[in-house]
Amino acid sequence: MASRPTLIIGIGHPDRGDDAAGRVVAAALRGRVGDGVEVIETDGEAGKLLDLIDGRADVIIVDAGLSGAAPGAIHRLDATAGPMPLPMFATSSHAIGLSESIELARALGTLPKRCLVIAIEAQRFDLGAGMSPPVTAATDTVIEDLLAELASQPA
Repeated sequence: MASRPTLIIGIGHPDRGDDAAGRVVAAALRGRVGDGVEVIETDGEAGKLLDLIDGRADVIIVDAGLSGAAPGAIHRLDATAGPMPLPMFATSSHAIGLSESIELARALGTLPKRCLVIAIEAQRFDLGAGMSPPVTAATDTVIEDLLAELASQPA
């Protein structure tokens, strides 16, 4: 049986300022990645996220986060290495945020073998606002880094 492609999930709300970062990255990657990569945008609702990662071996999730670092800071977190930092993703508009969703997948035994979370430090989440300049610059960096990383992987 052929393995399922690498999955890149861009999480966020397109009309809430820096919360759009994950979706901006995903939209920019779509059409620029090879056949071995699938790109999806989602709002981050836990049930959808769990369904998306179920049965996958390789997942990259891009989302906005808040850790107290400077806006635009890029955090690469290996979700398979241990528990996710809950406060970083506490801005979810759903009852369960990204950290809790990943921990639920871990408890259910459905966490992918490789699950990389890229969090872009956000500055604002105002309804109707555009992304802040530091987050916009960070999305460009994440896009280029992911394209380079994917290009260096064996086919």
